[in-house]
Amino acid sequence: MIERYTLPEMGSIWSEQAKYQSWLDVEIAATAAQAQLGRVPEQALATIRAKASFEVERILEIEAEVRHDVIAFLTNVNEHVGEAGRYIHVGMTSSDVLDTGLALQLKASVQLLRQELDALAHALLTLARAHKATVMIGRSHAIHGEPISFGFKLAGWLAEVQRNQERLERLAQVVSVGQISGAMGTYANTDPQVEAITCAQLGLVPDAASTQVIGRDRHAEYVQTLALVGVALERFATEIRNLQRTDVLEVEENFAKGQKGSSAMPHKRNPIRSERISGLARVLRSYTVAALENCALWHERDISHSSVERMMLPDCSATLHFMLREMTEVIQGLGVYPDNMARNMNVYGGVVFSQRVLLALVEAGLSRELAYRIVQRNAHAAWNSEGGDFRANLAADAEVNGALSAEQLAACFATDLHLANLDVIWQRLGI
Repeated sequence: MIERYTLPEMGSIWSEQAKYQSWLDVEIAATAAQAQLGRVPEQALATIRAKASFEVERILEIEAEVRHDVIAFLTNVNEHVGEAGRYIHVGMTSSDVLDTGLALQLKASVQLLRQELDALAHALLTLARAHKATVMIGRSHAIHGEPISFGFKLAGWLAEVQRNQERLERLAQVVSVGQISGAMGTYANTDPQVEAITCAQLGLVPDAASTQVIGRDRHAEYVQTLALVGVALERFATEIRNLQRTDVLEVEENFAKGQKGSSAMPHKRNPIRSERISGLARVLRSYTVAALENCALWHERDISHSSVERMMLPDCSATLHFMLREMTEVIQGLGVYPDNMARNMNVYGGVVFSQRVLLALVEAGLSRELAYRIVQRNAHAAWNSEGGDFRANLAADAEVNGALSAEQLAACFATDLHLANLDVIWQRLGI
């Protein structure tokens, strides 16, 4: 199996050089398959293996005249190979080369994205372990709810990353599909065994029923999956941006020595990397419509998809690769401020413990309706007053004192209960 497509950077995978190399690998593998079936002389195959090459500039020069990229490529390759070149591309159509070569690039891209996603998962796992018991306020509707831990928040992020790891694992199978089925895909001028042998050499599987092209639903799934991973990164980035707001400041992106936040305001420390991730997620999403529209081709093929994919697939791949690296570095360098978390959680004298007080009053024999009214009036009195103190209000409330002892009231304001069952989540995630 050819292992050429384990390149270190996403840009290399989608370079013109890599594209034409994938085409050459397909052509050589198909010729080798023909030789294995006794249809190409071994000497000719040896010559092709030894001499087959190309130059990007020369291909583009020929293409400017012939207006056909694959013909230009084959012409350049035959300039190197000579007489043995007549055994190249026998029984094949252009899309056999284009789509199978593209599959190699997509497979390599998924491999690289999986590596970056694995690195992000490790960074989140490390930070979640460190902050399992770092108590902060949970928010719904952007309003204080009940205590959680920062580790718990990160565990939710890690769970989504793990789902995306599974999606990329599946995606590797979805895109690792090739075809050597000839014009219209009917194998009229080529043996299906050639396709099977070629794909095996390339680490692909034959498409079950290609037309002249491989169905574009596979490519649409690629783009949609990358967009879905991008949405997860956007969710994390949006949360970091909100938690870094001046009036919250519970976490903060690393601010490097010498970094400047504003040309006018020297005090500024902005979450620029998280904002960048949020913006790029919009770019990924925008491509999903084009990817879906590429699926409906005329009859057995047209090339309306081709121009879109030349832009879309490299752009999506490189964009998500960059976003994953950015987010991993943000997580690795994230400043976490437990004191600010505690301060924010206890604003208004711990109104966020209202449910525990409600339940304690119900357990003491009050009806739920009465208990709710008592807790709500004390909470709102604290919330609507500067320096309001929910706990002090409760302590001074006769109805509360008649139902709860000072010790029972104090127990309502402990955070232990909110952390007690986190091990269930930790075990599920393997943290």
